[in-house]
Amino acid sequence: MFRPGSPLSGAGSAHGADRADGTKGTEDVDRSQPRPEEESDVRRPDAAERLRTLAEANASASLVIPGVELHGLGHDPGQGAAEARAVTPQGDVILLVPAGSPAAGAAAHARGDDLAAVVEITDVAPVAVPHRIRGRARLAGWLTPVTGAERAECATLLAARHPHGPFPGDAWTQLRLEVGEGWIDDLWGTESVEPEEFAAAEPDPLARHETELLQHLAAAHDDLMRGLCGLLGERERTCDAGAWERVAPLALDRFGLRVRFWADGHGFDARFDFPRPVRTVRELRQAVRALFEAASEATSE
Repeated sequence: MFRPGSPLSGAGSAHGADRADGTKGTEDVDRSQPRPEEESDVRRPDAAERLRTLAEANASASLVIPGVELHGLGHDPGQGAAEARAVTPQGDVILLVPAGSPAAGAAAHARGDDLAAVVEITDVAPVAVPHRIRGRARLAGWLTPVTGAERAECATLLAARHPHGPFPGDAWTQLRLEVGEGWIDDLWGTESVEPEEFAAAEPDPLARHETELLQHLAAAHDDLMRGLCGLLGERERTCDAGAWERVAPLALDRFGLRVRFWADGHGFDARFDFPRPVRTVRELRQAVRALFEAASEATSE
């Protein structure tokens, strides 16, 4: 069951919206970020999947509650980082916040379950590249405390996402954000997401392994990364592997690997599709190895 109406006017709009704290919204992401023009039939995760992936990832997130003051900061809207978060099968976002925080107090005293709030997420590439912010996302909805028997269920979800803690207890309060609208601005583009779409989406199965693999490729396989120039087709004529200051793995999902080429203040992103979507680390390693082998063969021809 989803509530009618919007939790925050303009919270998920794609152009010109303001955040609840009065600053510009996530549409102000760095426009110098390379965004390749890709064919319309390219395999890609849809907006709901990308948003769900970010919501369940370790990307930095802050909670904004209009009208809630931070201690000692006058009339600034209350905001802070939840110590942990998870998403229920129904698409609600569970946030773990300190029991004495303004967010916990505001949710406990809200009347009619009408406390509007926004979770703002910033996705930063796990390797050093120019324009490192890969995307921003917002989830706007209504905030309530988790109560009764649901606390144990939500604690289990949080523990699965954060096995090393913090663990729900007297020092912590679990809050539920019932999502009313979502919005994402990332390397694929800018799109809004309906709550039903968010609830039905699944996170990318490789998301929890992405950081480790990208950092390994960047640190140990620079030669192989540069060799991917051999798969760029028409671009290959102007892509000298040795001419680039950086050839870095930027992002991956079950459909493919995105690489950033950079030199002399300019660059581009290239997308390398896997032969077929992958779902496990073993399949991913095989797919990446196949990419490198194909690039080597193309270069030697």
